Amino acid sequence: MKCQKCQENEASVHYTQVVNGQKKETHMCEQCAQQEGYMNFTDDGLSFHQFLTSMFPFDQSFSQQQKVQTNEIVRCDGCGLTYQEFRSKGKFGCSQCYQTFESYITPIFKRVHSGNTEHVGKIPKRIGGTLHKQRELDQLKKQLSELIEKEAFEEAAKVRDQIRTLKRDLDAEQQGGDA
Repeated sequence: MKCQKCQENEASVHYTQVVNGQKKETHMCEQCAQQEGYMNFTDDGLSFHQFLTSMFPFDQSFSQQQKVQTNEIVRCDGCGLTYQEFRSKGKFGCSQCYQTFESYITPIFKRVHSGNTEHVGKIPKRIGGTLHKQRELDQLKKQLSELIEKEAFEEAAKVRDQIRTLKRDLDAEQQGGDA
């Protein structure tokens, strides 16, 4: 496959970006990829910091970009770190930075965590037992709330019945495990 930019060299760098479900693939030779900023390597190779900070420009909304570009300095009250310093370092200065820069980092978390901003972890299937059912119950409750809000009452009734069945199963397992 030829480089998409120069159309001369063989493409050796293949970059895939998925934003809002839209997949965009770029295929370039090393020279063009370096010129376009796809390969920001140091002598030590690509660092995790470089990888994460390369994600920031794609995730900011237009209004947030304008705020930063109009010289309005967003600064953490806890440690004094500015958003620009955070972007260049790739590290927060204190725990309060999460709240200060929340509007800037939430879109990144959503993209990295498949649309989620809250970490719930993983449960091994062989030992999950009731935890899997409890997580499913929580998801069904959330789904029920959304359906009621949309006034989709027939679907909501089906989900309500699923919740009742799952609760019954959980109660039976917990009583059986306690005995």
